[in-house]
Amino acid sequence: MRFIITILSFFLLSSFSLWAQVDARMLQYPDVSDTHITFSYGGDIWVMPKSGGLAHKLTSAKGMESFPRFSPDGSQIAFSGNYYGHDDVYTIPMQGGIPHRITHHGMDDHLMDWYPDGKSLLFTSSRESGKQRFDQFYKVAVTGGLPEKLPVPYGQFASLSADAKQLAYTPTSRAYRTWKRYRGGTAADIWIFNLENKTAEHIIKDIANDEFPMWQNGKVYFLSDRGANMRFNIWSYELATKQLKQLTDFSDFDVHFPSIGPKEIIFEASGKLYLLNLSTEKYEEVKVAVVTDEATLLPRTEKVDKYLENFGISSDGKRGVFEARGEVFSVPAENGPVFNLTQTSGVAERSPAWSPNGRYIAYWSDRSGEYELTVRDLQNNNTERKLTNYGAGFRYQLYWSPNSNLLAFIDKAMEVFIFDMQNNRTLKVDKQLTQFEGGLRNFSVSWSADSRYMAYAKDQENSGSAIAIYDVKEQKTRQVTAGFYNDANPAFDPDGKYLYLLTNREYSPIYSDFDNSFVYANSTQVAAVPLTNETASPMAPKNDVTAINGEEKKDEAKKEEQKKGKKKEAEKDKEESNEPKPVNITFDNFEQRLVILPIDAGQFRQLKAVSGKVVYHRAPNAGSNAKERPIVYFDLEKREEKTIVKNADGFEISADGKKIMIASKGTFAIV
Repeated sequence: MRFIITILSFFLLSSFSLWAQVDARMLQYPDVSDTHITFSYGGDIWVMPKSGGLAHKLTSAKGMESFPRFSPDGSQIAFSGNYYGHDDVYTIPMQGGIPHRITHHGMDDHLMDWYPDGKSLLFTSSRESGKQRFDQFYKVAVTGGLPEKLPVPYGQFASLSADAKQLAYTPTSRAYRTWKRYRGGTAADIWIFNLENKTAEHIIKDIANDEFPMWQNGKVYFLSDRGANMRFNIWSYELATKQLKQLTDFSDFDVHFPSIGPKEIIFEASGKLYLLNLSTEKYEEVKVAVVTDEATLLPRTEKVDKYLENFGISSDGKRGVFEARGEVFSVPAENGPVFNLTQTSGVAERSPAWSPNGRYIAYWSDRSGEYELTVRDLQNNNTERKLTNYGAGFRYQLYWSPNSNLLAFIDKAMEVFIFDMQNNRTLKVDKQLTQFEGGLRNFSVSWSADSRYMAYAKDQENSGSAIAIYDVKEQKTRQVTAGFYNDANPAFDPDGKYLYLLTNREYSPIYSDFDNSFVYANSTQVAAVPLTNETASPMAPKNDVTAINGEEKKDEAKKEEQKKGKKKEAEKDKEESNEPKPVNITFDNFEQRLVILPIDAGQFRQLKAVSGKVVYHRAPNAGSNAKERPIVYFDLEKREEKTIVKNADGFEISADGKKIMIASKGTFAIV
């Protein structure tokens, strides 16, 4: 067994035009004073007149600077700066100068705002939160010193009343989440905390998300997605009358990170800045231009091995295919050059997959503006062909059928599809129930050898999963396990005998010392299901037969003749047709044929099959001190496990079942 370690050293040449003055977008965390606007752009703090125009850079350190906030008199700007590996609070004169460090702690300190008297700053930090899963509010003098923790249990964003005796705040926040229209138990709410008598009031009760309270003149302004279009817009809440009013009406993009000044609220939407006049309640865009050398956009050679997203292996295992920085690369296992197959600056290609016949590499390309299924024909001058016009949305990993005609995938709406290249059509297979981003990225399917059946894990109402099989010929889905147990990662045997799967059926309870309950850890096992009633169980008892004297040689000669005959028939069949043998499945009593393989239960991450073997990726068992994540195979004939590699992050098997690509800490091996 030989390891061929391929340490990726791709190089990407990026070329851009340089601009002296840029009509800027992606302006973040703005604030406004009587005369000026400040914001974060490119990780630096910028300042410009409130009327708009040309902005100048106030900071230029390598670290990220965010949430700039003007002092009440407009002479100073406080901000969060990451100069030493974590965020601390700093101040800098509005006209420029050396940043003055206010806080000193190993945990991130996030600036909220100035105190109304301009002598102190309000910030959040998880420095005393224990497991750092939530932030708490702190007050610190603008000259520095030991921060004072406010008597609020936890919170994320806040605004002080004019007398600094009350605090409008959100205990939790979804500001950094990309979920839309969330209505769950952790939706953000706004509370008012009285810092003198230490009482709290939930002022705006709704199932929608209410974020970024901004207190001024008897009103609390805030962001909410409670409107008809369920986009984040700015609302006001009058404390005396409890009257709510929507002040902005963005329907295409959400409003982000608003901040209140003496007379206006400034906010970002669609990458642009807007000012909302508090007197007229009208808003308009602020035109922003920045002057920068854009040195980071100079043409350069970039090593991209650190940016790998997805990988695959060619049908014969001689090459690997990788996605890095939106490009698709072909990499030799041992000899030969690295090819950038796409070379499309400004276009992103994702999730490459090499076809079993070796001719195509399929991937998602946004050349048209949205991610569409695209194939590159390696046999026809490396030509690219767009296959679909699905439109907006994200789609995930591609899975070729053995005949190199069908491509299976799941999309952002949790819908499972198959694209038929021969007939240029899309077949809808199923829709999952509760797949989040991680589940969508890890969704996988397994094809039968004849490309007729596709197996996958189907979501259940009990939050588990069952095994389902889709019949391409009948265009019908059948759930073949009940869903009582959690069944996942199905893998068809390439010989057409079994379907392997992972199933949680090992019950070895551990009694808790604290909460009077049992814990069922490390319950996953590897199982096999004979596809037909006639197929023998892989764990059927073996029986050695003793030959009768005088008949042994005859039996051996007869077996040898039979073996030669079968070999000739196989060669003849191969010459006559390349079509694989049809796979037969008896769906009745499918789960009743399931047998557990003699493999220790535990934690598993992947499962695939080759002829006579099942290959899987183990993870450390819960409660153990183990750190290794070995890739192992189980030999059905010998009924024993063997380790391929002791520690790995993942693997892919070539279509011919003879080679395996192993990923481990940024390096790759083909075995």
